[in-house]
Amino acid sequence: MKNNFIQRAITGVLFVAILVGCILYHPFSFGALFIVISALTIREFGSLVNHIEGVSVNKNIIMLGGAYLFLAIMGFCIDASDSKIFLPYLLLLLYMMISELYLKKESPVLNWAFSMLSQLYIALPFALLSALAFHNNPEDSSVSYNRILPLSIFVFIWLSDTGAYCVGSLIGKHRLFERIS
Repeated sequence: MKNNFIQRAITGVLFVAILVGCILYHPFSFGALFIVISALTIREFGSLVNHIEGVSVNKNIIMLGGAYLFLAIMGFCIDASDSKIFLPYLLLLLYMMISELYLKKESPVLNWAFSMLSQLYIALPFALLSALAFHNNPEDSSVSYNRILPLSIFVFIWLSDTGAYCVGSLIGKHRLFERIS
């Protein structure tokens, strides 16, 4: 138990250092980090849902979709492109839907639903961090990078999770939801 806690603490400190460092260092390190995080979390989501009976999502396609969505929104927010940058993403979504119908898998609608859920539940929130990080200045037509807003999201999440853990450890004798806790 103590070994597991130490390993988790070390991993957590490393993750926080990398996350904070990439957000504070440069806008492109921010983008590169969250492209990788988006792709890896979507891959894990795909692995989890593929254990459900009858479900088989293409992890590589949904990872590509999540990474591209982040790039597209970031490109749009920094004025590197117009709204046409989202057309390949829409084509990818159509490909996911149409390919499921022709692959003759056990439950194509369920596969497509989980593929879309990966985009809405994981990829979109990470991609919208770009909308917090980049702001257009209409006076001089420039884009500024605000490090504090995306970092504050993570600080609030970390404080909330840490507080819940501490309160639960100190005063919690009975678990609220046995299946989740």
